Amino acid sequence: MDAYLATARRVVRTEAEALTLLEHSLGQPFVDAMRLILDATGRVVVSGMGKSGHVGRKIAATLASTGTPAQFVHPAEASHGDLGMVTAGDVAMVLSNSGETPEIADIVAHTRRFSIPLIGIAGREGSTLLRQADVALLLPPAPEACGTGIVPTSSTTMTLALGDALAVALMEHRKFTPEHFRTFHPGGKLGARLAKVGDLMHADMPLVDRDAPMADALLTISAKGFGVTGVTDADGRLVGIITDGDLRRHMDGLLDRSAAEVMTRDPRTIAPDALAETALAQMQDRKITCLFAVRDERPAGILHIHDCLRAGIV
Repeated sequence: MDAYLATARRVVRTEAEALTLLEHSLGQPFVDAMRLILDATGRVVVSGMGKSGHVGRKIAATLASTGTPAQFVHPAEASHGDLGMVTAGDVAMVLSNSGETPEIADIVAHTRRFSIPLIGIAGREGSTLLRQADVALLLPPAPEACGTGIVPTSSTTMTLALGDALAVALMEHRKFTPEHFRTFHPGGKLGARLAKVGDLMHADMPLVDRDAPMADALLTISAKGFGVTGVTDADGRLVGIITDGDLRRHMDGLLDRSAAEVMTRDPRTIAPDALAETALAQMQDRKITCLFAVRDERPAGILHIHDCLRAGIV
């Protein structure tokens, strides 16, 4: 067991040291790669063979989800027709640790033939890929974590981290916000966390006028099924809310009262553009089950805690 842990720690330490070398190696070529991508009118087309290809798919996916249009093209498939996916306006990013992988030759030649900017990422200085590239990103010399130098470990980790560095730098330059991020992540846990109140709220709200008799308020509460009703003034502004607690506190002579006499004034509200996760936190903190979404002091919808839970916000 101790031997297993010692190996695992050695691998992590070796790759961490490689990442430190990568950090200190970054310089003008990284800036030049950024400029090529920012100036492009098309996509970043990422390609690589074997382990570099697996890393390339992840880099393309990260770029695409953070505001930089990108796609992965397999170099072998490119040689059999998929080169048509790499067109004027694109930027090609080709990955190869040796820089001499035979399968990348056709896609590299295609970029040279049609003057498509090429970013090469490799670990061998003076390799064919880096010599042909418009921008050469050279990975620093670092031992593979396998100890034998034959299993891509440190090299793939550095390539992946370099792709992340490009994606995040581009994202920050473009001022990519969580709202933009949600556009590309509408499903799953991440989409749920970035859902807005307006996406989940109900427009058919329980509302009564402040002068309405409590008999009408009770009917509204029962009919809408939220367990509450909002109270509005003559201008349609939300001025109060009636909950089960308000009903219990005014049980004596309840039906002789108006909504304004029973309501809780200045209820907690939220904006429709707020994150639903924020609304859930407020409801849990105040131990309430509903929040009215208000725009310009007027109710725009109502959100129940169950709406958040059904959407997967926990």
